[in-house]
Amino acid sequence: MSTSDPPPCTPIPPARAASIEAKVEFLARPDAYPEATVQVEPVETHMSWVFLTDTHAYKLKKPVRYAYLDYSTVEARRLDCEQEVRLNRRLAPDVYLGVVPLVRDAAGCLRLGGEGETLDWLVRMVRLPADRMLDHLLRSATVTQAEITRLARRLACFYATACAEAITPEAYRRSLAGQVRDNLRELSSPEFGFEANTLETIAGAQLRFLRDHAELFDARVRQGRIVEGHGDLRPEHVCLLPDPVVIDCLEFNRAYRILDPADELGYLALECERLQAPHVGCWLLDAYREASGDAPPDALIRFHQGCRATLRAKLALWHLRDDGRHPPGKWIATAGNYLDMAQRHAALAGS
Repeated sequence: MSTSDPPPCTPIPPARAASIEAKVEFLARPDAYPEATVQVEPVETHMSWVFLTDTHAYKLKKPVRYAYLDYSTVEARRLDCEQEVRLNRRLAPDVYLGVVPLVRDAAGCLRLGGEGETLDWLVRMVRLPADRMLDHLLRSATVTQAEITRLARRLACFYATACAEAITPEAYRRSLAGQVRDNLRELSSPEFGFEANTLETIAGAQLRFLRDHAELFDARVRQGRIVEGHGDLRPEHVCLLPDPVVIDCLEFNRAYRILDPADELGYLALECERLQAPHVGCWLLDAYREASGDAPPDALIRFHQGCRATLRAKLALWHLRDDGRHPPGKWIATAGNYLDMAQRHAALAGS
């Protein structure tokens, strides 16, 4: 057999081939990929499967539907894959290579690319070095201020070239208040067992800040600071190469990407704090202010950090609803840690 011939396979009946189980089983095989690879590492997330070959990463979206996204059809997943590539090329242009179909060919075999019935779509990416991801560098205490300065300059350029969102100050504040109330409602579910008084104290402080400091938020709108950002700027999405790249933006809901850079950068600084490196967050914010000429007040950043910590607590607890695949103790502890951070930052914002 020539090297260009497809590998042999066992034909799969149509109904079985369309199942997520068959797709995952196939994509976990090294011979499924056009590039040679010694092994494949499958990684399951809440909404996707990611398959890491020696040199590339392939993302397959699960056929799920939630209030905030719909991956329930092949066409919906294709559109979202294309959106993911387009949006992520803003901050990682050389990482996102494109979208490839998963097909069942004439012999009944699954193939990546080529002719046949399209059963699904995957995002194809360059695999980034794990030891250059910011979360790894924070845990090993090896990140340098110069690397963070380069990242801050890259992000400052990104936000400066983004179009200001057409939103009124009142609508912007209503949106933020709605997010606070949504977080409170979700976290207050009896299934999670958190003290109602604690949750109401946190949300109350956030809503009071919004009310008592409306001029801070209104000024940011009038300055054109509300833009379409990344949406999920966490250390595990930042790779500190000589030219930093940021991957895995929140592509499935544009509303979640409409934000103030003070919010997004404050979020990354919050996650640095959670990983025991608060000084790295300070480097980031200081370098951004210098590079951009934008100087959001500390109180505003603290407000956003408190809101982000509350959101992360909610997302941690949602794992408990995910088919029992996650140990509850871990996620309850994670949520509690985030709520402690939320309470602290809400207090600092109002002080």
